[in-house]
Amino acid sequence: MSENKPLIMLGLPKGSMEEATINLFAKAGWNIQQHARSYKPVIDDPELDGRFIRAQEVSRYVEQGFFDVGLTGHDWILENNSDVVEVCSLVYSRNSNVKSRYVLAVPETSPIKKVEDLQGKRIATEVVNLTQQYLKDQGVEAVVEFSWGATEVKVPDLVDAIVDITETGSSLIANNLRIIDTLFWTDIKLIANKISWEDKDKRQKIENVALLLQSALEAKNKVGLKLNVPKQKSDLIIKELPSLRNPTVSQLSKSDWVAIETVLDESVVREIIPLLKSHGAEGIIEYPLNKVVF
Repeated sequence: MSENKPLIMLGLPKGSMEEATINLFAKAGWNIQQHARSYKPVIDDPELDGRFIRAQEVSRYVEQGFFDVGLTGHDWILENNSDVVEVCSLVYSRNSNVKSRYVLAVPETSPIKKVEDLQGKRIATEVVNLTQQYLKDQGVEAVVEFSWGATEVKVPDLVDAIVDITETGSSLIANNLRIIDTLFWTDIKLIANKISWEDKDKRQKIENVALLLQSALEAKNKVGLKLNVPKQKSDLIIKELPSLRNPTVSQLSKSDWVAIETVLDESVVREIIPLLKSHGAEGIIEYPLNKVVF
């Protein structure tokens, strides 16, 4: 690979998303090594360099050009009002592969039932700008203060309500909080600096990274399945397979047998394999996937 190739500076989220991001890159084909207390990772790709910083700051540094590309939540792009290119969405987190949402919550015992009841009250949140805009849209005036974390423990002693991010709502329930509205949904975005995006070589590299990250996520809950079947039963068996695309069918050395290969959701395999076996399938092999590219 040419030493003249442009080097992509990558902004990676430090903190709660750090381990999940490293694991996603590993499935996509990049080994990212990070030493304790170091913000500069070692990446096994001479075209990539990077830094770990707080997700809240990534979009600002991408916009300013310190990073060519970065991963951060859509919430922080909006909160920072960052002017960047949104290359693709990546729905993953430390706990699941579902989108998160910002919610307005109050204590279970609070008399507040709707957002209008917060007129003149105090709200704590990390996303001050987005919360203020939400209240403005609702015609409500309230004091919005920045929270450095552990926001859910501040009600009711310090504030009347909070705006916080949640995947399942379990943390809010554990802290005896009640959701009264959802402000917006958010996920991880791969974003690029606008000038870097216009550079042909950098854009190609960024698009390649995006493709492989997306394909790694697509493969997360899927498996490959191989099986041999009598040719006379192949049509019946193919109908039973909930494949992502039409399965691949290959002729075996025995003229009356064919091999079928497909990709399907891992959750249905336990139901499908016994069914395939009952229809005469043999040599059934299930195998894990690292990437699925459509």
